Amino acid sequence: MTLLDRHGFRPDPFRRLPAAEIAGHPAVIVPLADVQAGLLVRALGQRIGIDIANTLPAEDATAFANQVDLIAIAFPGFADGRGFTLARRLRRAGFRGILRAVGPLIPDQFAYAMACGFDEVELPDAVATRQGEAAWLADLAIYSTSYQRDYARGQNILEARREARTGGAT
Repeated sequence: MTLLDRHGFRPDPFRRLPAAEIAGHPAVIVPLADVQAGLLVRALGQRIGIDIANTLPAEDATAFANQVDLIAIAFPGFADGRGFTLARRLRRAGFRGILRAVGPLIPDQFAYAMACGFDEVELPDAVATRQGEAAWLADLAIYSTSYQRDYARGQNILEARREARTGGAT
């Protein structure tokens, strides 16, 4: 798998392991079923993440949000957008750790993923090869604003239009 953030492809510091094998690894991702055991044997300074399905209710995902460093949300296919909603709910619930989208997203979804609260995307190698780093970064740069209030960096489109119409007066 290939890891991508706002700056491009980068090495993944996390390893996926069952809780019984996390000793000696500085950053691990465990299955959700192993999170309790992983947290019990967590070493000082060790970073722990969890893999979750995009169908997991947000309330269940937030149960461990204060105890883990990363939440990796699975995207079974690029047409399944439930992970975007789950990411927004986790951010609104106060999760401050790393949010990772995992699966075959496409470059068109990159800006939206970042706007929903994701920090990074873990792509299958075949997708990363077919749509290289330049395609992902170009698509991210295309969108400077959005219609939704909480998704834009700065003003949303409607606020910008209103300001242009009124000359900045409210």
